[in-house]
Amino acid sequence: MQRYNSFGRYIKSLFGLTVYKVNVDAGFTCPNRDGTVGYGGCIYCNNDSFRPSSCRPVLPVREQISNGLVYLRKRYGAERFIVYFQPYTNTHAPVERLEEMYREALDVPDVVGLAIGTRPDCIDEAKVGLLEELARDHFILVEYGLQSVYDRTLEFINRGHDYASFVRAVDLTYGRGIHIGAHLIAGFPTETEEEMLRAADAVSALPVEFLKIHQLQVVKDTRLAELYRETPFPLFGYEEYVDFVVRFIERLSPSIVLQRVFATAPDSILIAPLWGKGRHEILRDISEKLEELDTYQGRCYKPTAPEEIILGGQRSM
Repeated sequence: MQRYNSFGRYIKSLFGLTVYKVNVDAGFTCPNRDGTVGYGGCIYCNNDSFRPSSCRPVLPVREQISNGLVYLRKRYGAERFIVYFQPYTNTHAPVERLEEMYREALDVPDVVGLAIGTRPDCIDEAKVGLLEELARDHFILVEYGLQSVYDRTLEFINRGHDYASFVRAVDLTYGRGIHIGAHLIAGFPTETEEEMLRAADAVSALPVEFLKIHQLQVVKDTRLAELYRETPFPLFGYEEYVDFVVRFIERLSPSIVLQRVFATAPDSILIAPLWGKGRHEILRDISEKLEELDTYQGRCYKPTAPEEIILGGQRSM
């Protein structure tokens, strides 16, 4: 039994074969770092915690893609690819520059689409119009970094936007042929576990098609690391997180595709939590917990209108 709606299965059903992601760094910055929105960035952010070592802005985008394709073809026999514009904010540029880079990536043979990581406060009608045009012939997924559905948490992490900004971005993008994704982090000390679970209800009430969720990690060279050193706060233990993510999956709409259910920052920069678990082991344990409880994605899902969702004492819209 398929216990949750995984990205790999979804993409294989869509294209008829496994499609591999090629990560590229197009040299973008972040409006929360360069002064457009603020300075310093989010307190947890060290892009090296999720960016592959091969993904660096030193090389032109097309060359990064070509190198990635060679590697994936050789190692996995890959035939089709999605280019993932990953580090920082990949719509934070004039639309003319975005079009040049996106089309350059899509012009590479065997590239079938793009995944674009960005912020909900860094999108507008012109940029959505460009993505809509590209989506007529390609798979286009825009991944909005939400991180939390609670404004007090967004303020705590110096996010630079509120939850309403995410809702507006989703509304602007919806119905344009563009796939909509969201990123969430579970474990901020500003939230109870029940509040973290309620994020599943909030996301499920919106036209979000894809979701990445992972545990909060404290990594080196971040403001969060300084706070953790000064006053340590609780983080998810391994078994605690497996239990949590299973309950989160139960509450999530069965139509949402889960792209990620945990994170593994490199050991060289990870401060906490130290689980000592590899990717395959974590996936196995989550799957086994779902089987043990005979549960599945959406088992506890209750369709709810966005305006009926109450977050931290306030309605979501």
